[in-house]
Amino acid sequence: MSEPIPEPAHDPEVLQLAAKVFDLARHGDTDTLAAYVDAGVPVNLTNDRGDSLLMLAAYHGHPDTVAALLERDADPDRANDRGQTPLAGAVFKAEDEVVRLLLRHGASPSAGTPSALETAAMFGREDLVKLFQEG
Repeated sequence: MSEPIPEPAHDPEVLQLAAKVFDLARHGDTDTLAAYVDAGVPVNLTNDRGDSLLMLAAYHGHPDTVAALLERDADPDRANDRGQTPLAGAVFKAEDEVVRLLLRHGASPSAGTPSALETAAMFGREDLVKLFQEG
């Protein structure tokens, strides 16, 4: 009798690799993360809270990592399980360089709950409200 093939979602090695990849995004280790994505890790991979690699990189203020993921076709409007988008996360964390980068790659200020536009208004970021309304 052969042993069953482990489900990828429950394989300890796969889970360990996924945790490492999410840490790379969180810490802005652009070159290593890009190499993993180039080797086949899905660019829109999400964790147990629905946070994508792009969300983690944007929220933690790593513009180089954000750019590398966007260049590899990461979805700039992919919301997590709470409805938050990378753009709204970057607004919340006052990561203006990341905000502008996401906008240049097509992120929608009206996507998500609350949206980046609503988040900017909530925090009195009239400069971003104006930028989002001009777009």
